[in-house]
Amino acid sequence: MAENNFRALESANKGKTYFLLASMGLLTWLVAYAALTYFGTGTTTAIVPLAVGIALVGVWGSYYGSDKLVITMTGAKVIQREDAPELFNLIEEVTIASGLPMPKVAIVQDDAPNAFATGRNPEHALIAFTSRILEVMDRDELQGVIAHEMSHVANRDTLVSAVAATTAGAIAILSDFLTRMMWFGGGRDRDRDNGGNPVALVVSLVVLILAPLAAMLLKSAISRKREALADATAVSFTRNPAGLRRALEVLAADTTVVRQKSNAVAHIWIESPLDGKSVSKLFSTHPPIEERIATLRAMESLGPTGK
Repeated sequence: MAENNFRALESANKGKTYFLLASMGLLTWLVAYAALTYFGTGTTTAIVPLAVGIALVGVWGSYYGSDKLVITMTGAKVIQREDAPELFNLIEEVTIASGLPMPKVAIVQDDAPNAFATGRNPEHALIAFTSRILEVMDRDELQGVIAHEMSHVANRDTLVSAVAATTAGAIAILSDFLTRMMWFGGGRDRDRDNGGNPVALVVSLVVLILAPLAAMLLKSAISRKREALADATAVSFTRNPAGLRRALEVLAADTTVVRQKSNAVAHIWIESPLDGKSVSKLFSTHPPIEERIATLRAMESLGPTGK
């Protein structure tokens, strides 16, 4: 049945996310082990928790204030029901279908059609729409966009992103510290700790140098899986894959890019302002929009009864 189709997609994307998060945990362990091998236990005992602590403070601080931070960075303005009653009615329909509380609603004055969701949990969620997307999309298309953004809220994607960013940040800070130490004579205890094994030293050095790149790739892959998951979850809310599919087609046909296209917030938009331009697919925060459209079209072809 069609329901089994999008439920299977949801389950598959969740499983892939868990695998990628576990891979980031393994990479963190590998970096710590490589550091201990290269520098010795005395040098790195304090550096590993320090790097993790710095990353935690920065990223988790942003996580708890994510709605306010994103509003500031995007220029979004929170609105009330009387400002856009039809939009609020449509959002309420999706919240009823999803079982989620009503989020705050904001508008970004921008000529590019786009939307995003943020907030550390469903009780502190905010969804925002550019002024242009409200002009160019019909009711079903806009409902699909709302369902996609509410899916991010339901799936706690701000939390998942914070975990991924914290881990990647800790790896980057740790690798940077240790790389700098290499140039200042660090690792005086390493020969004693690893028996002078030159192969172990070379492998450890390669791990420390390449780990930040690997962490960035994993973080981008996690973001792509959460976008695919949000598409599938949106269909479970609306039972109408055609609405979101047509909305993505509108976005794909429009080449206008939102003015706020910082790397810091690119991942939150329903269509990334960076992907598909100068960014490699490996570093993209979203799956190619053509692939998302094709997946939704396949769901749509099954029909309401999956026949």
